[in-house]
Amino acid sequence: MRTFNLFAITASLTTAYAQVFQGFNYGSVFTNSAPVTQQDFENEFNTAKQLQGTSGFTSARLFTMIQAGTTNSFTQAIPAAQVTNTHLLLGIFLSSTDEAFNNELTALRSAVAQYGQALADLIIGISVGSEDLYRISPIGIENKSNPGEEPDAVVRRINAVRAALAGTAWSGKPVGHVDTWTAYVNASNSAVIEASDFIGTDAYPYFQNTMPNSIDNGASLFFEAYNATVAVAGGKPVWITETGWPVSGPTSNQAVASLANAKTYWDQVGCRVFGQITTFWYTLQDAYPDTPSPSFGVVGTTLSNTPLYDLSCGTSSSSSKTPSSTSSSAAISSRAVVASTEPTQSQSSATTPASSASAENGGSGSTSSTSGAPVQSAPASPVASTKTILTYTTLTTCPVTYTSGAQTLTSFTTSAVAVTSTHGSTFATVTTSAGSGSGSGSGSGSGSAPAPTSSSCPADLSGAFEYPHLIIPVDKSHPDTAAGTSYNGIVSPTVSSIFNFDYPASTEGHLCSLVFLFPNKDSLQTSDYTLSGTGGLSFARLVGPALADTTFNNQPAVNVTVGSVPDLQAGNNYVIASGGCFAGKRVAYEVSATGSLALNYFQDYNPAPIGLYITVC
Repeated sequence: MRTFNLFAITASLTTAYAQVFQGFNYGSVFTNSAPVTQQDFENEFNTAKQLQGTSGFTSARLFTMIQAGTTNSFTQAIPAAQVTNTHLLLGIFLSSTDEAFNNELTALRSAVAQYGQALADLIIGISVGSEDLYRISPIGIENKSNPGEEPDAVVRRINAVRAALAGTAWSGKPVGHVDTWTAYVNASNSAVIEASDFIGTDAYPYFQNTMPNSIDNGASLFFEAYNATVAVAGGKPVWITETGWPVSGPTSNQAVASLANAKTYWDQVGCRVFGQITTFWYTLQDAYPDTPSPSFGVVGTTLSNTPLYDLSCGTSSSSSKTPSSTSSSAAISSRAVVASTEPTQSQSSATTPASSASAENGGSGSTSSTSGAPVQSAPASPVASTKTILTYTTLTTCPVTYTSGAQTLTSFTTSAVAVTSTHGSTFATVTTSAGSGSGSGSGSGSGSAPAPTSSSCPADLSGAFEYPHLIIPVDKSHPDTAAGTSYNGIVSPTVSSIFNFDYPASTEGHLCSLVFLFPNKDSLQTSDYTLSGTGGLSFARLVGPALADTTFNNQPAVNVTVGSVPDLQAGNNYVIASGGCFAGKRVAYEVSATGSLALNYFQDYNPAPIGLYITVC
């Protein structure tokens, strides 16, 4: 993948940060609740290393420090790791009582006292908790998850673990937290990110059962979840702590559990991140002695180095197409691309001569999808200029309501993140001049968007809005090269960028505006851009969405040109086109440069949003 270093964040990293690890998740009991013993752990660790078609599975993620069946003895995975030379991401179980947490600390101290320096080089870090913030979210509560932890409690316990390691051979090991990405983008949980040395994110498109989540959308959903976590991580390493696709079990909306789909997901996600981002796959074996439903294990009831499906990574799905802008998990500090919505039908009225656009007429699009594992909801109602706005959903998405003006909307979209309104900032809103256009939208589906009830939605992010789920640069000077997913919008005389937007079904009957926000540089704090040459931007709706391997030569054809900005000037928010929303559809827009203009910007929402968005009203 092409590397863009313009917005790289430099950090002082320990060896554990700089090294990329690869392994599976390991529980403390089997499906019949029998404890996993040292010999069992050794057998599992050795099997992982010898899996046919793979290499590099030499690490393990644990959920608890306590050996099953004991009060506070340390897990027998520790001596098993020493015997098998397996790296460990240790786990401290939370969402319980203070007494239980103290037992976890006792087990941790005992392990350090007994193994200390002998095991120090094999300790990747310590994860304090797993999905505890998700469990206290509205969806976590609705799904009757186990008791969770408030963010301040998670922070206290992160600090307690760090204090317990101080002055020991394991002092300085990264201490972090694992949760769903929607927990991280909820600004009320930001203290947990600040207290963590690394961020672990769990993502399962299979469980995204209120949105189109077939295996065809699996990879894009996952990378959307990962990108959203990176977006709020503040440059800290983001590790993939759980993901996978079930080999058997019930169908979850459009997600079919099967060996073939598990293989596809492994190829399209695993093979792109292994060796690039620290990753713990779910899972090696979860079907002993009984098979759960769903079952995610890459081996079956019998522990064997012969997997249930082919785990080899061919060149077509190699890690060269990772979604990261760097090759190191530690260096993945770029922010994210998230969800979106867009206009289709009615015309926008021209208010300035500075730009021109085609109005969108009836459209159809492929089914929308949401971001990986945990899923987000649409952003919340307009708020005061300095207030942070946010909403969120989670792993098994349920409807989330939010207010837009006098209307209450229900959304299943994946776009929710903490966002700072731009009310009161020094932007000029430029509504592009109207034109006309028609054609079918991207992908499958048919039908026209409803007529809008007003000319356009706000040209800022003060109300409901959507992000792009995917940004793909294409370069006509390298027409067969797939740049892969990008955090940046890039346009030049040879490069254009394609943006995928997913319209929530809840936008049916509402007005959507495609807007391009281009603030002055001095307004930006978490983003940046380079701009050279003279000219503007042209915006076109394509006949289908982009994929991670889209190139200039295989990109979807243009359906209709929806608008243009002939003379791009900083400090302006541009309304490109407005119309009825493509509710429930995935729609792709291509942004191209005109004249000699060359622009490379980091798509970001906060503070001073920059880039292409859909606003909903």
